[in-house]
Amino acid sequence: MKPVRSATPYLFLLPALLVFGFAVLVPLLFTIGFSFTEWDGFGEMKWAGIDNYVRALGDRTFRDSFIHVIVYIGATIVLEVLVGLLLAGLLSARKRGSLWFRVAIFTPVMLPLVVVAVLWSFVYNPDFGLVNAALAGAGLADFQRIWLGDSSTALLAISVVSGWVWAGFYMAIFYAAFSQISSEVVEAARLDGAGEWAIFRHVKVPMIQGALAVGLLLCVTGGFQGFDLFYVLTNGAPFGATEIPTTYLVKVVFRNADVGYGSAMAVVLTAVVVAVGLVFIRIQRRRAQAAPA
Repeated sequence: MKPVRSATPYLFLLPALLVFGFAVLVPLLFTIGFSFTEWDGFGEMKWAGIDNYVRALGDRTFRDSFIHVIVYIGATIVLEVLVGLLLAGLLSARKRGSLWFRVAIFTPVMLPLVVVAVLWSFVYNPDFGLVNAALAGAGLADFQRIWLGDSSTALLAISVVSGWVWAGFYMAIFYAAFSQISSEVVEAARLDGAGEWAIFRHVKVPMIQGALAVGLLLCVTGGFQGFDLFYVLTNGAPFGATEIPTTYLVKVVFRNADVGYGSAMAVVLTAVVVAVGLVFIRIQRRRAQAAPA
């Protein structure tokens, strides 16, 4: 058998690295460069130093946008990850007919988010929307709201739409993880008298900790990247109650023509997401080291 040259594996990785560098690293470097300038995207660039970053730290709207996205992430952890986990547990316990349920629950994931947002804008419509009509039909007219126009409900309303879309995605991840659990372990628990809920809590969930961790990471980082639903449903309204970093950044760059400041905000957002990922990796390594051999 011929020895493998040390550079051979890197040659196989080279096409992917070139695409990654062109699509990710080069734009990132340009964005970092623009963040130190005063530029409208067309005229002459002026050196601004760290002024844009200082401005970002003092921008109340930008700070509040991070609070909004953290609240949104907290809601989606429940509406997406937890609901997806429960659905996966339910379908893994009931094999007959589960395929059709899995397809039905996963279908929203395949729809374009812009289409989903337009559909749900009709559902939330205060005059003829399904939500208010259902409340009126149930005799709960006092609970009717202008769901996307009320500061107290707009962010939660968007979170519900996100949960409706992505719960099926996490269900698919957790269902696949449950399918890898040995049937002998589950049968042994049943023979010991454990019910389906006890098996789910004490057997299945502890055995898919890796998939749960990945699901949480995807939910958190995906929350910071959220844009489509917010932009179409409210675009930051009412009164900035649903403004998140990405929607505010787009307004600054394209509406205010402030590329330098928008680039600084993009760098800050990227740094936050990378920091979250690094913290997650560190926690996972500590848990792996602390786990019994």
